[in-house]
Formats: sequence, C-alpha cells, structure tokens
Amino acid sequence: MDKEKRLYRAFLTLKSPKEVESFLKDLCTASETKDFSDRLEIAVLLEDSALSYREIAERTGASLTTVTRVAKFLKNPGNTGYKTVLKRLKKAK
Repeated sequence: MDKEKRLYRAFLTLKSPKEVESFLKDLCTASETKDFSDRLEIAVLLEDSALSYREIAERTGASLTTVTRVAKFLKNPGNTGYKTVLKRLKKAK
C-alpha cells in the first residue's frame, strides 16, 4: 500500500470528532490545521452565501488566491471532495 492510501485509510479508522482532532494535532502543525479549516470554511461560505470572494477572504483571513482555488475545486465536476463533505455536513445538522 502506498503512503497516501495508508493516510486515507487511517482517517477511516477514526470513530469520533475527538479522535480526528487528536490525530490531526499529532499529524499537522497548528498552521496546517488552520489552513485546512479555513479552506473548509471558504467552501461553506461559497456554497451557502452570496458573499464575494473578497468578502470571504476578509472574513476567513485567507488569501484571495486561496478563495479562488477553493471555488475552482467546487466548480470542477472532476473534483468531488468538497461537495461530498458539504453535503454530508448539511445532513448531519
């Protein structure tokens, strides 16, 4: 099994948000985790609000380039990761 697939499978073994949090704290720097959470927040705002890219960048503290990159992934039919997570998060509310 290659390293990336092992990482993906590792996430699947976690059973609670607390376990995911613990794993991410061990795996990533605080800055990396913040970047991940910023990107997810950007995706939520792009899907659920009428804010401009600039307003989203200001609200999240992310760069306009990051907001544009997330938007590009949301619009590209070949990229389904954000869409899958956003759909499941909405259902879990």
